[in-house]
Amino acid sequence: MLLLDCILNTKQYIKKLKCSGSLTLVLMVASAAFGGTLQYGYNLAIMNAPTTFIQTFVNETFLERWNIQLEDYQVTLVWTIIVSIFSLGGFAGALIAGPMTIRFGRKKCLLLNNIFLMTGALLAVTSRAAKSFEMILIARVLVGINAGISMNVQPMYFGECAPKHLRGAISLSSAVFTAFGVVLGQVVGLREILGSEPCWQYLLASNAIPGLVQLLTLPWFPESPRYLLIDRGDKEACINALRRLRGCEVQSSELDEILQEQTETKGMRARQPWELFTDRSVRWQLISVMIISSAMQLCGNDSIYFYASYIFKEAGVSDDKIQYITIGTGTCEFAACILCNLLVERKGRRFMLMGGYILMTVWAVVFTIALLLEHNISWMPYISMTCIFTYILSFGLGPAGVTCILPTEIFNQTARPAAYTIAGSMMWLNLFIIGMIFPFLVSELSEYCFVPFGVVCLLSALFVGLVLPETKGKSLSAITSEFNKLNFKSQDEKCASQAKKQYQLGEVSLSTAL
Repeated sequence: MLLLDCILNTKQYIKKLKCSGSLTLVLMVASAAFGGTLQYGYNLAIMNAPTTFIQTFVNETFLERWNIQLEDYQVTLVWTIIVSIFSLGGFAGALIAGPMTIRFGRKKCLLLNNIFLMTGALLAVTSRAAKSFEMILIARVLVGINAGISMNVQPMYFGECAPKHLRGAISLSSAVFTAFGVVLGQVVGLREILGSEPCWQYLLASNAIPGLVQLLTLPWFPESPRYLLIDRGDKEACINALRRLRGCEVQSSELDEILQEQTETKGMRARQPWELFTDRSVRWQLISVMIISSAMQLCGNDSIYFYASYIFKEAGVSDDKIQYITIGTGTCEFAACILCNLLVERKGRRFMLMGGYILMTVWAVVFTIALLLEHNISWMPYISMTCIFTYILSFGLGPAGVTCILPTEIFNQTARPAAYTIAGSMMWLNLFIIGMIFPFLVSELSEYCFVPFGVVCLLSALFVGLVLPETKGKSLSAITSEFNKLNFKSQDEKCASQAKKQYQLGEVSLSTAL
């Protein structure tokens, strides 16, 4: 049934794209994403292959400089910092993404973002010749900043450029390219390509190639129409951008919707992140974004990539074959993100998000049982292997992509950059926390290490089901009115109570008069 829905939706998606989209829109998505969110997945994946080589390089550097032979735990500590500092760079990128989009616009921000990437790639490729592991450390920070900005700005750019009925599918392309980045990083990191000892510095610097592609192609595409009209006040440029992105004359209904948002935000300056925390009118929008963005990392999907090698070994897979099976984990998420992209406009955001977390909860339980019994039942490690793939698949079906859509759909133009700053900050901080505590979870909880992740998934599914309204195909005004039922619920109840009292008093007065 799901396959049939996917096939039907694919045909409808293509038909809609032909009617209201254009080749320009498709190529713009590819250009922005290839040098954008692809970098996040790619830079996570390429750090697995050179682990041993970089640890040896760190040890040799200390020995040559200070004649100090590092202990194993010290080498591991330096390596952990090199890997984890990517998250802190992402957090910094998320903080500056909002101000950058306000000042430079969405497209120019993505182009300027490549300064961090190219500088990081240069440091990485020259670190071995300079005999400096510190250069790798700085390179990871800069690449993290690049990924942090991309993860915030690209979904915003896509959401503002896409027609309303394709907004979810176009925005979800960010998640598809992130998953593709993971697969690409795993493939490039194979020992036969750049994952060997002589080539690890080129592997770390290979992220410059997607960035170069974006620098050469993205300038040819238009800026966000909403940014041009609402932020810049340039109606003619907005119409020209819409005409190029749609491949036809601009529909009056779409332009009217943007003009309505411009009227609603007229005279309002761009909001700062801290201002959203004191604004009651966006209270539940902000709570929703913070919870869903945190859950995306706290659900343990990235951790399961690191746990995969152990499970594969327990299942009897030889060390030289594990790298090829690991590519299957990335491919699994990539396929799931494509499936989610095709289904999101048919099934809706709430269904995909809640369904993904419910499935992840189920697989976390099965995974825990399999880990408990793997030494007693010979075939249990194969169940564990299956759980790895199904867990990643469930993540790709909803949380991986839908999370990035929400700030675009539930915040207006003045609050959207600030909302993405907060959402991105929560995502990167929680990624850093998970990266630091996961080894301790494994050592302390052992076979029960995925129980906390299962609890997070269950609570996230309940929150989505009870609180988050459906946003598919709705205008910002309609979505805002639904959130206002929560934002001003106590006030409405108070007004209703006062009205009831006044009504009862009126009845009493009337009966007395009679």
